[in-house]
Amino acid sequence: MKENDYIKINKQTWNNKTDVHITSEFYDMQGFLDGKSTLNSIELELLGNIKGKSILHLQCHFGQDTMTFSRMGAKATGVDLSDKAIERAREFASKLNLDTSFVCCDIYDTPNYIDEKFDVVFTSYGTIGWFPDLDKWAKVISHFLKPEGKFIMADFHPVVWMYDNDFKEVFYNYFNVEPIIENEEGTYADKEAEISTQTTTWNHPTSELLNSLINNGLEINCFNEYDYSPYNCFNQTEEFEPNKFRIKHFGNKIPMVYSIKASKK
Repeated sequence: MKENDYIKINKQTWNNKTDVHITSEFYDMQGFLDGKSTLNSIELELLGNIKGKSILHLQCHFGQDTMTFSRMGAKATGVDLSDKAIERAREFASKLNLDTSFVCCDIYDTPNYIDEKFDVVFTSYGTIGWFPDLDKWAKVISHFLKPEGKFIMADFHPVVWMYDNDFKEVFYNYFNVEPIIENEEGTYADKEAEISTQTTTWNHPTSELLNSLINNGLEINCFNEYDYSPYNCFNQTEEFEPNKFRIKHFGNKIPMVYSIKASKK
C-alpha cells in the first residue's frame, strides 16, 4: 500500500466521524462546554501541575483534551490529521475564548508545520494504531521536546487489539506484521450511527513502542498497566465502578490500558 493511500483513507474516516462524535453522549459536548474536564486520573497523575507549561497534543481529534489543558493554565497546541476536526476545534476554542492553537497535518509532518519546542508532548487513547512506523512517530516526539521535557501517553493495551470485536477469540496478531484494513459500520462513540468507514491500522507490541522511544533519546520514567478502560468503547463491557469498564467475561484478567511517562535526555 502506498503511504498516501492510508493517510487519505483514514483522514476521510475521521472527517466522517467528527460531527457524529461531537453530538454523541460519549463526548458529552455540553458538559465540556459547561466546564467539565475531559481528562482521566490515569493521565492526570502523570501530568501533574501543568500551569504555565507548553503542551503539544498529538492526535487531538476535535480538541476537548487540548482545551482542557488550556483551562488548566497550560499553553496548548493540538494537532490532528482531520481538517474537519480541526475546524470544529477552532470553533469551540473561539466560543470558549481560549487561546488554544490547532494545526491540521499528518503527525509525521508536524515538524514542517510547527517551529517550537515544548515542555510536554501528550497523546492518548487510540493513537499509535494509525501509524505504520513507530520510529518515525517517536522521532517527532523527541524533536518537539525541550531538554528534560516530558512525554506523557495513555492508550489501550496491545492485548486488547488481539481479540475479535466481541472478545471471543484471539483474531489479530499481537505483532506488527501487516496493515489491518477494515470496513466498519457505526463508530465507538455511537455504535448505531449511520456511517460506514474504512480504516487502515497497525498493531504494535509493547516492545516496539518502548524501543521506539528509547532509540530516539527518551528515558522511560514509568510504565503502568490497568485492568480497566476509562471509556465504554468496546463490546461486551460492564461498568464495575463509575467510569471504569472491563470486558465482562474477562473480569480483571487482561490489561486494557497502559500509561507512559518519559523524559528527553
